[in-house]
Parts: sequence; C-alpha cells; structure tokens
Amino acid sequence: MEHKCSLTVRAYECDSYGHVNNAVYLNYLEYARHEFLNSLDITLKTFREMGFSLIVTRMCIDYKRQAVEGDLLDIITVPIKKNKASGVFKQTVLHNEEVIIEAEVTWVCVDSKMRPTRIPAGLDIPELEP
Repeated sequence: MEHKCSLTVRAYECDSYGHVNNAVYLNYLEYARHEFLNSLDITLKTFREMGFSLIVTRMCIDYKRQAVEGDLLDIITVPIKKNKASGVFKQTVLHNEEVIIEAEVTWVCVDSKMRPTRIPAGLDIPELEP
C-alpha cells in the first residue's frame, strides 16, 4: 500500500543556506509514517496501550535536491519488507514531482522491556506487507 501526505516547508526548518536542514527531514519522515499508520486506524498510542512500541533501528537517506521555505512537499511511504517483528519503509520526499530525498527506514516492534517481539495480532495487517 502506498500512502501520500503533504506539508509546507516552514522558515524555521531552514538553515543558514536557506534550505531545509538535513536533520529536519527525519521529522518529515516520521510525520509521514505516523500519518500512514493513522490512515490504517493504527496509532502508536494503540501499540503503547497494548505494551508494545515501534522503533526505528536504521535510517538511510539519499539527499538529491534542496527544498526551501514555502515549498509544498509530498511524502510517499511504501512498505518494502516485513518480517514477524520488523519491516522496512521506503519513503520519498517530492517537490513538484522532483525527488528531494529517498530514504529506507527499518523499524522493529518491541515489548515493554524494549526487546524485539512479534507484531501483536490485530495490528499485523496486510497493508504493512510489501
């Protein structure tokens, strides 16, 4: 399943060069992953209430172009790998259909003691499959 969300670059997210600071993209990508899960009626709050969390264990980002204040960005999130307790999302940030960044984000489901564990029944849904 592919999910798309949009946001506009705000002035305070830009660095002294006038473009989005590279660290800000981590927030954009996280926002998009939350929106993806919310669209499936799954929230991180739901996981926590069940005694689980989804955490990022690896982030690989390729920066292709700059984005600047006022740019409308589209963030595409697609599951590309899934195991019993973990998975990988491919995320692409676009401006006017030009690729700004491409990222692969590895996540894992953990229990209340932060140990990797199988995704709980009811939250292990087909939309998380590649």
